[in-house]
Amino acid sequence: MCRCSAAAMALRGVRVVELAGLAPAPLCGMILADFGAQVVRVDRTPRSAMATDVQGRGKRSLALDLKRPRGTEVLRQLCRVADVLIEPFRHGVMEKLGLGPEVLLRENPRLIYARLTGFGQSGKYAKCAGHDINYLSLSGVLSKLGRKDENPYAPLNLLADFAGGGVLCAMGIVIALYERTQSGRGQIIDASMVEGVAYLSSFLWKSQNLGLWNRPRGENLLDSGAPFYETYKTSDGKFMAVGAIEPQFYKQFIEGLGLDSDKLPNQLSFSDWPEMKKKFASIFAQKTQAEWCSIFDDTDACVTPVLSFDDVSSHQHNKQRSSFIKNDQEEISPRPAPILSRTPAVPSFKRDPFIGEHTEEILLEYGFTKEEIAKLYSDKVIESSKPKSNL
Repeated sequence: MCRCSAAAMALRGVRVVELAGLAPAPLCGMILADFGAQVVRVDRTPRSAMATDVQGRGKRSLALDLKRPRGTEVLRQLCRVADVLIEPFRHGVMEKLGLGPEVLLRENPRLIYARLTGFGQSGKYAKCAGHDINYLSLSGVLSKLGRKDENPYAPLNLLADFAGGGVLCAMGIVIALYERTQSGRGQIIDASMVEGVAYLSSFLWKSQNLGLWNRPRGENLLDSGAPFYETYKTSDGKFMAVGAIEPQFYKQFIEGLGLDSDKLPNQLSFSDWPEMKKKFASIFAQKTQAEWCSIFDDTDACVTPVLSFDDVSSHQHNKQRSSFIKNDQEEISPRPAPILSRTPAVPSFKRDPFIGEHTEEILLEYGFTKEEIAKLYSDKVIESSKPKSNL
């Protein structure tokens, strides 16, 4: 793992204020922090009102009561010198607090005001509650996910929350920061998870028009319909993943199974796919995952082991690339991606911040005096949670 100097990081010097929220916004902030941004997470008080942020790597925490007028004034002062605000609240919440974009951009015209919500800032559902599965359903993508004769299913909350939400919002922020180098002006980002995950599915829309995705759910090339794009159980209860789409890869796959392709139906004979699946499944069930790896490793058959979280960091390929890292508490997590040759991400190896751990430190950096900070403490506008010394 490259532990390069923070001075070489791509987003060094970028000040980000992230209002604490659920999964998508914390990922967005963590991505920016991993690549060098100074991310301040503004946690709500009292602390019981806030869910745990498990994506706090590289961030600092300021605990602030935004329900108090003085609390909103503190946030306004932070945003006057910040480059980015990540706002994850439901439609209209920030306006009610007097912290809408028309206010904050007037005070800091260079501010990138990123609004990350499920349904976006306008439209019939803009004010409605929802979760990943709802955004996925409204995007049209959920209708494509699932096996034949089964209900559609959501793959955890990865697609809408994280990919369509957190990742695309981070991309929007970086795009807006780049544009600001030319115009000198900030702007508002309306990051809708519905639209984000729909955008991710652009391939499906195009391929559908080409006839690659026009059969019922679970009967297509990539949705568990094809026997050569599927997972199969091994004799030790583990699984192998098969993605042998191209003819030359399919040929190596068939050879690895010990079969004669001349005695099998055509690869693209849809009517034979169900029986081919049964045949492949019976063969995979005869060997362990390790035995299948010894057969398919170093081939182009596109067959790989389905690794558990316990096994993934010890796999030879991942070890060689240092794809997973350990923090100071020996917790394993994925390394930031992609890898930049000159200014790679340098993730923090420290534990995630306690809520309010850096309150005073942050306020001093953002121009508050010690007297002002003491008054904020006494008025219960801010909180602090310094870690206890082990001495």
